[in-house]
Amino acid sequence: MLALFLRETRLGVRAGSGALTGVLFFLAVVAVIPFGVGPDLNLLARIGPAILWIGALLASLLGLERLFQADREDGSLDLLLLTGHRHMTALTVFVKCLAHWTVNVLPLVVVTPLLGLFMNLEPLGIAAATATLAVGTPAITFIGAVGAALAVALPRGGLLVSVLILPLTIPVLIFGVAAARGAVADPDPFLPPFLILAALMLFFAVIGPLAAALALRWSGD
Repeated sequence: MLALFLRETRLGVRAGSGALTGVLFFLAVVAVIPFGVGPDLNLLARIGPAILWIGALLASLLGLERLFQADREDGSLDLLLLTGHRHMTALTVFVKCLAHWTVNVLPLVVVTPLLGLFMNLEPLGIAAATATLAVGTPAITFIGAVGAALAVALPRGGLLVSVLILPLTIPVLIFGVAAARGAVADPDPFLPPFLILAALMLFFAVIGPLAAALALRWSGD
């Protein structure tokens, strides 16, 4: 599994454009908001956590349709489905999701403090937004794996993946924003929604790869 993770990470780094596209898209979403809401710094600070989360969520969807596409094109996906047990397939999907998150989504978390400054967030708010994105975005990747598995046999499944998984990411978005706001907006709490967010991440870390493995077998049939 470690060798698979390193292989997927190297392939993702060589591709390169996915992470850069995600960061640029994230930056574009956050940068245009002040032009829409005006120069009210207090308003930007209030909506900042929500804007950061929405931008990161949309940027995380980019490239998910390619999660299994290369494996299908070179035949390794068919080999995995023919020789691997269902649980082994799910474990492979889990590792591929971790590699995808590391290469394409982790850079979004890294640039969040800089974008938080654009939204006039306090240092505590920036730290909370970064922490919630670090915990919540893996859940988005695990959910996205199911959509990517369902659309892997389609020639242009990118839009379908987004349509399929976007409604499932709403609970992650709600508790992520609630936790980030709770760190700076009294009397809203930080810890309860943050713990629920972590529980959602763990839940989808189990359910997502299993469902994606079943979807891959179904698409292979």
